[in-house]
Amino acid sequence: MSLKRNLNRALSAATGLEVRRAGSAPRATPSPAGAPRPAKRPAPEYRCTDDLATDRLLRRPVFIMSPVRSGSTLLRMLLDAHPRLHAPHELHIRRLEVGYGSKLSERAMDALDLGRGDLEHLLWDRVLHRELAKSGKDFLVEKTPSNAFVYQRIRDCWPSARFVFLLRHPVSIARSWHEGDPQKRTYEEACADALRYMTAVDHARKGLPGGHTLRYEELTEDPEKKLRGLCDFLGVDFEPSMLEYGARDDTQIQKGLGDWRDKIRTGSVQRGRPLPSDDEIPELLRPMCKAWGYLK
Repeated sequence: MSLKRNLNRALSAATGLEVRRAGSAPRATPSPAGAPRPAKRPAPEYRCTDDLATDRLLRRPVFIMSPVRSGSTLLRMLLDAHPRLHAPHELHIRRLEVGYGSKLSERAMDALDLGRGDLEHLLWDRVLHRELAKSGKDFLVEKTPSNAFVYQRIRDCWPSARFVFLLRHPVSIARSWHEGDPQKRTYEEACADALRYMTAVDHARKGLPGGHTLRYEELTEDPEKKLRGLCDFLGVDFEPSMLEYGARDDTQIQKGLGDWRDKIRTGSVQRGRPLPSDDEIPELLRPMCKAWGYLK
């Protein structure tokens, strides 16, 4: 063992210090097993802009507020087949954060009346507007389920936003969430985890009046009727091409969504398993089933 290593061992035991070459990076210390994760950075403060023409590029975006496994991917594909609606994959914009590289940059932004939250809103808006501009369409549709946890911030960021609430039987959601990765979560854990999303969507429905509510079961039962109602809400004409989405999204079909095109066109779209009976509803999900009208 080298002299330096012996010296560092003795020095560390006595003082907690060690000797290393100037300019070298300190060795990373692994976290002990079971150590708590670092706390998440708190949500930043922001102001509600009073100058949308300057601060926002995106106009009247559409946000689908839905729990996980509620059929939001199917709805996204149907809407993306509309010539005026661009519905990309989940963008997770709420996880895009802004930081200051120095106190000088922070002071410079403060002088512009831009806090960290305001800068993040500018970033979110630019990312979504860029995606819409690349599509050549008129309105952007964003459907990341976790958006429901920050619905107030999304509303404040885009005061002109429209909101669509997609519901599904809570037990069907929980079962699908469990079956999607049974090694990761038990059915009981899936119920509890999915309930977080359902609760967030429920809060968003109550906190965002004037939105449009759509049920997955009704969408698959009569897609044309439900899409016509949704198009009316969004102020666009219904397009038969929405029922032909499968012909233009082969990638998604290969990922396991299946070719629903013919089934939708002929009215025989897959409806999945029958709705759970009341006695199949776990106690944990009964209040939400009742609130959403699924408990007789």
